[in-house]
Amino acid sequence: MSKYIFVCGGVMSGVGKGVATSSIAQILKSRGFRVTAVKIDPYVNVDAGTMNPTEHGEVFVTEDGMECDQDVGNYERFLSENIPRENYMTTGSVYQTVIERERNLGYEGNQVQVVPHIPLEVIRRLDRASRKAKADITVVEIGGTVGEYENILFLEAARIMHLQNPNDIIFVLVSYLPIPSMIGEMKTKPTQHAVRAMNATGLQPNFIIARSSVPLDTPRKRKLMLYCNIPEKNIISAPDIKFIYEIPTNFEKERLGDRILELFDLKSKRRDFGAWDRFVTRVRKIRKPIKIGIVGKYFGTGAFTLADSYISVIEAVKHAAWHWGRMPEISWLDAEAYEKNPRRLKELTAYQGIIVPGGFGSRGVEGKIRAIEFCRKNRIPFLGLCYGMQLATVEFARNVCQMKNAHTTEVNPSTKYPVIHVMPEQLVNIREKRLGGSMRLGAYTCELKRGTKSYEAYRARLISERHRHRYELNNDYREAFEKKGLVVSGVNPERNLVEIIELKDHPFFVGTQFHPEFKSRPLNPHPLYREFVKAAISKRKPR
Repeated sequence: MSKYIFVCGGVMSGVGKGVATSSIAQILKSRGFRVTAVKIDPYVNVDAGTMNPTEHGEVFVTEDGMECDQDVGNYERFLSENIPRENYMTTGSVYQTVIERERNLGYEGNQVQVVPHIPLEVIRRLDRASRKAKADITVVEIGGTVGEYENILFLEAARIMHLQNPNDIIFVLVSYLPIPSMIGEMKTKPTQHAVRAMNATGLQPNFIIARSSVPLDTPRKRKLMLYCNIPEKNIISAPDIKFIYEIPTNFEKERLGDRILELFDLKSKRRDFGAWDRFVTRVRKIRKPIKIGIVGKYFGTGAFTLADSYISVIEAVKHAAWHWGRMPEISWLDAEAYEKNPRRLKELTAYQGIIVPGGFGSRGVEGKIRAIEFCRKNRIPFLGLCYGMQLATVEFARNVCQMKNAHTTEVNPSTKYPVIHVMPEQLVNIREKRLGGSMRLGAYTCELKRGTKSYEAYRARLISERHRHRYELNNDYREAFEKKGLVVSGVNPERNLVEIIELKDHPFFVGTQFHPEFKSRPLNPHPLYREFVKAAISKRKPR
């Protein structure tokens, strides 16, 4: 049986449970253990595909096509492994399975109850994920914070597992310690209350990861030790840092890996932390900047900017920039602003590269198209992702091929030139409102054309990339595009679907139907992002 580490949150969300989970997994993997990570989301949504990215953050897609929480992306980046669909569950998916089983007499006519049957289904799923990964240790992140009603059934599952195998289960509480500006003192009371809320579910944390803007001092550690019933050595200081990949290094300084293995009565099989440590050390020394602009619409939430909407894009840019010894300076550019005031497009010249990421719907589309046209005409390195690639096709059709008002049928179903259209099976899904989990999802093969920028980047003929979309480039217009200079550099061989477009006489103008950012890793940047940043570095630095 795998050993399990449950990572829970205290005080408030968004303080780093996901990267803490990823870091713990990475540390244990570096000690020679087979490790996997699981995310539990307390939403009634069956998966993350129908959630608003501005509220929930990016929808990450696994190799096998599961639409899941962005934290699964962090697991993959830290572990440098693909995480399968079994490693993600929601309240909705758990209830759906239990109800379907009941409808099929899977409970042999017995009365089905929320307790114990929902927690038992959670346990079954955790066991399945662990067995599939052949994991020695499974790290499980429970979304939200302790004390929330919607988390109680997952904590109950953890309680049952601990009751049955107390030596194989560890609990970690990631909690925030605020420093009110008018007081100027770090406060432990909210974390004390979080531990009490956890105790009320029958659980006692073995570790507290103390998040705050500054390192935890000795008096605060001792106060948490006394009031939370946790050894001082198991209270781990986790101050704000410059970039998330420092977290495993900081945890190792506090000997978190050693403490966990002590509780599990395990000994390290090896210590292989050198490559990660060297990577962190190298990145800390980088000083030369590179300015990248992202033209999107999913980052405004009231008076605040939610970068989580494009977290995989951001991380992929970082990986590629660090590879070339540059520190990325990423700016958020609102597509709707270019619709209201086209003169603002001149600000794009202040950036060495522009990305138009994925998205859905009509809001901001014309602003994105204008930004793409500006990049094409002014030779600014450009990378279009999914919707960004589709809108680059629309821009090319309108302004190079003179197809007036060409569009995607997602925005204008009656356009005279439907250069982006929906596939027949997707049209049925839309008409019958079978929308959840029905897009082209997960990994598909792409065959590259020799002599193109894409082929030079990958240095391979056949590649595999992850998708999340319903609409495709309309092959009826492909010949007309190619005659005018659009290069189709990647095609799905099974269905002859266009996967990559690019322009030959441009420093870097590439659009992908897939999402290459999902496969970028800190120690292995994605080839297309790597070459995009390389072209951006070559562009004369803006004044």
